[in-house]
Amino acid sequence: MADNKNILDRRDFLKAIGLGTLGGVALGGQMFCVKSKQAKKYGQQEEVGQLYEKVTAPARVSLVKGNDRREIVYQSLKMIEDEVLGSIGNKKILLKPNVVVSNNPLAITHTDTLRAILDFLAPHTKKQIIIGESGAMRTSDGFKNYGYHSLEKEYDVKLIDLNQEDSYQYRYVFGKGNRPLPVRIISIFLDPDVYIISAAQMKTHNKVLVTLSLKNVLLACPLNDYEKKRNDKASFHTTPPAVDGLCHFNMFHIAQEVYPDLAVIDGFEAMEGNGPAWGTPFESRVAVASLDALAADTIATKIMGFDPNRVLYLSAMTEAGMGQGEIEKINVLGMPLDQCLYHFKPHEKMAELYEL
Repeated sequence: MADNKNILDRRDFLKAIGLGTLGGVALGGQMFCVKSKQAKKYGQQEEVGQLYEKVTAPARVSLVKGNDRREIVYQSLKMIEDEVLGSIGNKKILLKPNVVVSNNPLAITHTDTLRAILDFLAPHTKKQIIIGESGAMRTSDGFKNYGYHSLEKEYDVKLIDLNQEDSYQYRYVFGKGNRPLPVRIISIFLDPDVYIISAAQMKTHNKVLVTLSLKNVLLACPLNDYEKKRNDKASFHTTPPAVDGLCHFNMFHIAQEVYPDLAVIDGFEAMEGNGPAWGTPFESRVAVASLDALAADTIATKIMGFDPNRVLYLSAMTEAGMGQGEIEKINVLGMPLDQCLYHFKPHEKMAELYEL
């Protein structure tokens, strides 16, 4: 049964615009007051009717390069250990990998990435950790095919196919003609007592150029009902790909309520070309971690050789004060950023649209 009570601690944005059209909010322009977790985090003051405020405080992003996937992911977390452990508190932990398809290991969060995160967390928590995914394909098949069940034997974790949870809440996104479309958001992503760790693969994308820690969560939170063959994730991109397409807006829109608490991006063996599922390997050998998912994604986008300012959902979140998206205000810990800059091949559709 769906739990339809309103949870306002994360984001209060949807109530602000009601069921209006895109005219209610301009990406990168004026917007209604957003009572967001990120704004609270950065100490921003919010008043009804005010303009957006960019985050002025610097963000910390760890960047590690090396020849062992598990080790570099672990070290990326150790660099920010105190702030990560301080931010978890008494919350239940949801470790969200990327299991987008069930038959291509390159597209999936590697088990050693999850092991590194669990190695980091295990000494500091007595609670069972949930490894939860809600993919476009049947998630249980991905768990089986990629060896995720071994993690239940090695750690105190529980694997959950979040698409089979029966608790969800309705929200709206926008479709063709800016018509509001109801989507079912899996309740665990809205729960303020859940600490969301986005364990993402560094990959190119066929709709929004890059998919990293933010998209890993934002396109997982809509329910995919296997039995009724109704996948609400599809409602996020009902129009053709464009540099200013609705998928960018809908991610920005839902991010007012659904947002990772900790970003971990595995670029050890990344994906370029026709991602997010069928691209080719790119061995960048890096790992990125931050409490500021927007800052982490901004740095990762730069590492891939793309301009974060041209990725609309990232630039919009920067303008809205949802994190630090200005590279000059991001403190990179560990490896110097200029020693980790590459030139990923974009998806062929994006190459045309972005003239890359």
